Amino acid sequence: MNLTEATHLRLTSLAAFLVPALALWLPSGYGWGTALLIVGALLGAPYWLRWPTTPATRWLAGAVLVMALVWLHGSDWSKGIGVLNKPMRYLLVVPCLLYLMRFPPQLRFLLAGFAVGAACGGVRAVVEVMVLGLERPWTSAEKTSGAIQLGNLCGLFGVMCWLQLAVYWQRWRWPLRLAVLVCCGLGLLGSLLSQTRGGWLAIALCLPVLVWLIARWVSRRRAVLAIAVLCVPVVPLGWHMAPQLEQRLDWAIHEVTSYESTGDANTSVGQRLDHWKLAWAMGKDKPLLGWGEVGYVEEKARRVAAGQASPVILEFGHAHNEVLDMFVKRGLIGVAGLGVLYFVPLALFWPRRRTVGTNAALPLEDDVCIRLMGVTVVLAHMGFGLTQVFFAHYNGVVIYLALTSLLWASLHPHLANAATQGQGGWRPKAVGAPRS
Repeated sequence: MNLTEATHLRLTSLAAFLVPALALWLPSGYGWGTALLIVGALLGAPYWLRWPTTPATRWLAGAVLVMALVWLHGSDWSKGIGVLNKPMRYLLVVPCLLYLMRFPPQLRFLLAGFAVGAACGGVRAVVEVMVLGLERPWTSAEKTSGAIQLGNLCGLFGVMCWLQLAVYWQRWRWPLRLAVLVCCGLGLLGSLLSQTRGGWLAIALCLPVLVWLIARWVSRRRAVLAIAVLCVPVVPLGWHMAPQLEQRLDWAIHEVTSYESTGDANTSVGQRLDHWKLAWAMGKDKPLLGWGEVGYVEEKARRVAAGQASPVILEFGHAHNEVLDMFVKRGLIGVAGLGVLYFVPLALFWPRRRTVGTNAALPLEDDVCIRLMGVTVVLAHMGFGLTQVFFAHYNGVVIYLALTSLLWASLHPHLANAATQGQGGWRPKAVGAPRS
């Protein structure tokens, strides 16, 4: 099948919308957009194989390939071909990334996808908790970890809506402002209903950095406005859910105190602290290469039997911390690979004077928005990884890789703009220069 360039551009834009839009309300919804990208990359290979890549794009592709090799190191080779399951998630991203660079999606589709995804996630959380009577959303069809994984992503999409409001406030009229504000509120509501304290921590860690970047690259007045806009959904949601939030925080404090005083690991926080303590101790014994997946399970069982950790941690296959899990299973090699996967995209998206506004085909306002979103994706996933091995789950790694690829390609819209020239595309007013 030989598709035209215009068709490929429409396909990548549709995929950019579907990845976040379907992620939170359909089973494996994040897979629809990514499957579309894989099919497009196969059909469009004659185009992108001859397309030159920039050094920055090669750095991003290289970071993904490094992580694929890291997952091979320490894997359970008794699984046969199944050992390629997790590395293939990374390997398949590379052709998709190169395909996206040849046919970059239109940014408005990705922005709309974040809004729809946040709204659908929030609505689903409300229905499952307040109508179906579930204690936490995303626990009916998915495993128990679904509440953590998807609750975190729901909050992330809500923050993405907030960033759109912060950057495009002057461009948009009130109906669109209100619509995106509602989507932002629903995304944050879904996060609150999921009761994922780790997700709240990740968002809290991201916000000061984002406010500072908005003040620097848009204006200080817009940063103040962004804080005020965020308070519109947060204050009533916090007031309405104050008893539940206070209870969750009180539980966390009590569980920490209980673990420190009696070693009680039979709680959510207690078993995490016990996991971290054991993972650190095991990792120090094999710091370079780690124990491997099989060795980790066997040695953990041996140390539990020796009374060095609580038996409750045997129910889990990971250490509930991204870095420590890499350290204990794959040693410093794994930690280095994880660092590459985090910090290469963070460095590429981070707004700097010599990078922002250098692409004449991209309005400055869009440039800033994309970079802020890219920074948010990385920082949020680093925060999620503090209390959860986010990349051990299919939705965690797929969403991270897909969003970084889509956002990076959106920074290079030269071909998309040429193909859509004269089709009524908007051109926003440029934002101000960064403050010194």
